[in-house]
Amino acid sequence: MERKLLRILCFVAGILINSFGIAFITKAALGTSPISSLPYVLSQRFTLTLGQFTFIMNTGFIVAQIVLLGREFEKRQILQIGVNIVFSWFIDVSMKILQGFVPEEGAAQLLSLFIGCVILAFGISMEVAPNVLLVPGEGIVKALSKVCQKRFGTVKVIFDSSLISISFVLSFLFFHRLNGLGAGTVISALVVGKMVNICNHLPVIHKISAL
Repeated sequence: MERKLLRILCFVAGILINSFGIAFITKAALGTSPISSLPYVLSQRFTLTLGQFTFIMNTGFIVAQIVLLGREFEKRQILQIGVNIVFSWFIDVSMKILQGFVPEEGAAQLLSLFIGCVILAFGISMEVAPNVLLVPGEGIVKALSKVCQKRFGTVKVIFDSSLISISFVLSFLFFHRLNGLGAGTVISALVVGKMVNICNHLPVIHKISAL
């Protein structure tokens, strides 16, 4: 029971770090992460916050998993609703914490983006290591890969690319220019996965996995 509680606490900590990493990347003002690109563009056009639109999007991902998998949907994965609440709420909390953080020069923005990617990658590693639950963004990709009988990595690339493409179209539709998307979106898409692989070799992640 104690080990199970520790796994849950590590998972929640990973979710919070993940949220903070997304906020940090966003504050670099070079474009947010691929998974947050759609909520961020919508938050720039409408009155809801990044966290609130993230909650709505992830709720749609949970519903889609249930529809796609039917009886194969694991009952415990309904707890993704709670994960979604914590994740989305802490994105907004993190954005408020970082409210006064505004890197203006290119070098400062790139450094901030890099730090945000490291934070996000570590959060993802810490979130996955305890093997407690899937987060909605990973859950929908796993469901699609199972239904389509395609590799998870392949579906993940297509899924992220689709989110970025939709965000790109909406950005031009709403603002007639790129807003919320940029080099940072592409960079984070390319480097976060590799950083996760590095973080997975950290002793603390190995200890969490062994719980």
